Amino acid sequence: MRQKACFGPSSSESRSRPTPSALITSARGGLLLVGLLLASSGCATWNPPPPQAAERAAAADVYSGSLRVSVSGEGVRGRTPILVAFRRPTSVRLEFPGSSGARLVAVVRGERLTATFPAHRAVFEGAATAADFDALLGVALAPAELMDLLVGVAPPRLRSYRAGWGERLPERIEAVLPDGTRLKATIDEAELGTPLPAAAFEFPPHRGYRAVDAAEARRLLGAR
Repeated sequence: MRQKACFGPSSSESRSRPTPSALITSARGGLLLVGLLLASSGCATWNPPPPQAAERAAAADVYSGSLRVSVSGEGVRGRTPILVAFRRPTSVRLEFPGSSGARLVAVVRGERLTATFPAHRAVFEGAATAADFDALLGVALAPAELMDLLVGVAPPRLRSYRAGWGERLPERIEAVLPDGTRLKATIDEAELGTPLPAAAFEFPPHRGYRAVDAAEARRLLGAR
């Protein structure tokens, strides 16, 4: 059996949520996307998009949000908060918050993917493809597919997709990926069109970090 990423943190870590706010400059000079508001309590519903909301969301060039994501599939199972930002057509930033800073910072820019593990001073470098996202995270989505999924557009390769909408954007997403992996996301808060600093999509600093392959990167991501 092919071992994918150990995607999620421990159960105690997964219960912690990022605190409200936006992009801030970390003490080390990099940009850290900190979390936004917690989701309200109550049963989630699968509301359709309000009039014109889907068109506006699909046309947006910039997105940032705070999500709680769970995945389950062959060799991958877990849940974690994730902080996401993208700028079309080819820039994506993902952060996996930890108890003392980001566990993982991954940036796609153009055709390159760079992911750092600051606590371990390690870096994984690959291509901005579904295959390398799968190798690193166990989620076989190309960057453009991830962008579409977040704004309520079903990527054609997915086996299934549904979104429950708020006033402007999906608040809840469930999808089955091409390899059968099931992905569920609750979007606690998200923004469209808010300008993000150019540094948000610069590759994370990794001078002096040791290079790791996908197998080692998966081990570091799943480390307790």
